[in-house]
Amino acid sequence: MTQPGPAGSTRTLSDSDFTAPIGDRYFEDYTPGAVYEYGSITVSEAEILDFARAFDPQPIHADPAAAARGPFGGLIASGWHTTSVMMRLFADHYLSRVASLGSPGVDELRWQVPLRPGDTVKLRTTIVETRVSRSKPDRGIVITDAELLNQHDGRPITFRAVNLLLRRPGVVAGGDDQGG
Repeated sequence: MTQPGPAGSTRTLSDSDFTAPIGDRYFEDYTPGAVYEYGSITVSEAEILDFARAFDPQPIHADPAAAARGPFGGLIASGWHTTSVMMRLFADHYLSRVASLGSPGVDELRWQVPLRPGDTVKLRTTIVETRVSRSKPDRGIVITDAELLNQHDGRPITFRAVNLLLRRPGVVAGGDDQGG
């Protein structure tokens, strides 16, 4: 993988980006309907093999000769490796560094096409819904459709993320209860 540096060597690919930088981004900055693209990362055969041998040693991921004879006609990344690549872009560009409270999970996770050695991928996010938490009004819930796209616009992975984010300081005290 072309490893992002401390500030991330990946970049915004969309015509627009959040108005607030990632270090000052809160729940209110996530607008339903907004679409953003970020990238790119190139995955190498050595990285696929290293991940597979450590975490998912199936022959289609860890043995190039066996993979060549297998159902995909060559080596492919583990789905969990693919998920990790996507998460790197998601964390580098999309999730707030000051307001993210984690996630209760993802829905509809699908591995649609294999991630192969030499593939260059980018992340596309679409904000589906935002809503203020009824039980904890200092935070909100952001639902995002996330797609990892390869250089052919194939989708190695898609999922619907559910993230919890703090509201901007002073918004709750000020009585502002917007957010979708």
